[in-house]
Amino acid sequence: MHTSNTQNNTVKTVTPHRLNKSRHYDWQYILNVAKEHKRVLVIANIVALLAVIATVPIPLLMPLLVDEVLLNQPGTLVAFTNSFTPQQWHGPTLYILAILGVTVLLRIIGLYLTVWQTRQFTLVSKEVTYRIRHALLLKLQRISMSEYETLGSGSVSSHFVTDINAIDEFIGASISKALIAVLSLVGITIILLLIHWQLALFILFMNPLVIYFTVVLGKKVKTLKKKENSAYEVFQQSLVETLDGIQQIRASNREKHYIQRVIDKAQHIKKHSASFSWRSDAANRLSFGIFLIGFDVFRALSMLLVVFSSLTVGEMMAVFGYLWFMTSPVQEILNIQYAYFSANAALARINKLLGLQQEPQYPHNKNPFKNKKTVAIKIENIDFAYGDKEPVLNKVNLNIKAGEKIALVGASGGGKSTLVQVLLGMYQHQHGMIYFDGVPITDIGLDIVRDNVATVLQHPAMFNDSVRNNLTLGMETDDQAIWQALNIAQLTKTIQQLPAQLDTLIGHDGVRLSGGQLQRLAIARMLLSQPKVVILDEATSALDTETEKHLHAALHDFLKEKTTLIIAHRLSAVKQADRVYVFEDGHIIEQGSHDELMQNNGLYSRLYGKQQN
Repeated sequence: MHTSNTQNNTVKTVTPHRLNKSRHYDWQYILNVAKEHKRVLVIANIVALLAVIATVPIPLLMPLLVDEVLLNQPGTLVAFTNSFTPQQWHGPTLYILAILGVTVLLRIIGLYLTVWQTRQFTLVSKEVTYRIRHALLLKLQRISMSEYETLGSGSVSSHFVTDINAIDEFIGASISKALIAVLSLVGITIILLLIHWQLALFILFMNPLVIYFTVVLGKKVKTLKKKENSAYEVFQQSLVETLDGIQQIRASNREKHYIQRVIDKAQHIKKHSASFSWRSDAANRLSFGIFLIGFDVFRALSMLLVVFSSLTVGEMMAVFGYLWFMTSPVQEILNIQYAYFSANAALARINKLLGLQQEPQYPHNKNPFKNKKTVAIKIENIDFAYGDKEPVLNKVNLNIKAGEKIALVGASGGGKSTLVQVLLGMYQHQHGMIYFDGVPITDIGLDIVRDNVATVLQHPAMFNDSVRNNLTLGMETDDQAIWQALNIAQLTKTIQQLPAQLDTLIGHDGVRLSGGQLQRLAIARMLLSQPKVVILDEATSALDTETEKHLHAALHDFLKEKTTLIIAHRLSAVKQADRVYVFEDGHIIEQGSHDELMQNNGLYSRLYGKQQN
């Protein structure tokens, strides 16, 4: 358990799943987390009460001096001041300065206590939002790739930022302010009852009316807020996709088209946001307008009571002061409903993300990779389709011996790369089974498979980080092993010439390196992972012939006793394989050695005949 100390209080951090076994977040869950910090919240509530005790008397002090000093009707304040000051100091100046000093002191005390109380609520809210983010990240760690690709990174990131911030703002800011606001209204009501109970009853009648009217308006506005949030989500997704592909877009001179798409999404934000903004503002102004009308009526009533009752001028001014003092807590209570609507909608969207399908968690019954240099692979009657579309893989069967090198070839879209994704469990096959050394993948576990099967893609993912971290991906690896891998990948001189060598940042998607250098960096990454099975998916397509030749020679010893799958269009890469499988429309239509397939006059010979010549 991780613990963070804050002055005299301790906010504890625990694993989210202990409280979220149902994979669903609601206000009960948040209340349960709050209960864990009962001591902190109790102290915060006490501090809030003390803050109200310090600030509520302030509007009463100066107005009473109107009666006791300006109208020469000495009372409690004058008598109290005289009791501890020399007689020669007595006079209007002393009384006014003394009350001014007390007023300033009370404001400072109230400000400090309010900030401290808000801080405690903020710490609890940050704990709640941390747990939700933690759980979402753990969910994202095993989310089905098909689900993720449907949502897109922009949509997913909006849940982590916009939605959780809405919850954070409601818990940390709105609730803490609401507590102070409610206590302030209670304190003001008590003082007004002591000053003039008839006026106090009038105020007690007006405040619920204002709050009720605003709640009614708020319910009509919350639908608009939901549309505004949806528009932001779509805009963010479009913006992220455009920014991720900006290099290709610019190279194709299509900036105008794609930026216009983002602008169109921004117009949806403009439409829904404008509708929400002016209507919510209108609701606030209408509700506050009711309060102001009540205030005007109250002022007139107060002046009449000065004429026809015992209410003094100073007390009347104090009542005016309290009316203005009430505007802030009343508005805080009114605004909390909008924060609640936003937070409630955010919870719904987060739960939708939590409800996405996860990839299967297979038990670790057997580990066929343990204490072995490599393993055999058997792919039996594998079917796979994207959603409701036509099958990409249709009854695919492969039987790869341990240490054998095979090549998968065929026209683009034939299903070769999809088969690799299915083999790694990135996509879940609909029928059939995958075996490693005769053990079904359902008895191994996808994490164990991925620890032992390394894939080098045509366009490898790179992070805006150092060369070292892009190679190790967070694993502890010594520099000697890194340089050895770079040497095999024909990349030593390139890295040595970089300003900080292994510690050089390579930019977003490795923009500071060429396509061929990135492919070789990915190969070095694969070498460092010490896999038992290697998959090369167009891994050398960006290399020139000479570099590719040296690379294959350098890789020979490493791949010598490892089961290897090669997906390539270049004959030079395919000829490294012991056997070749030809894909077309999700089927294997030909198989054999390179020489055998060249003699069959089939698809393989048509694809590679010209290259051989």
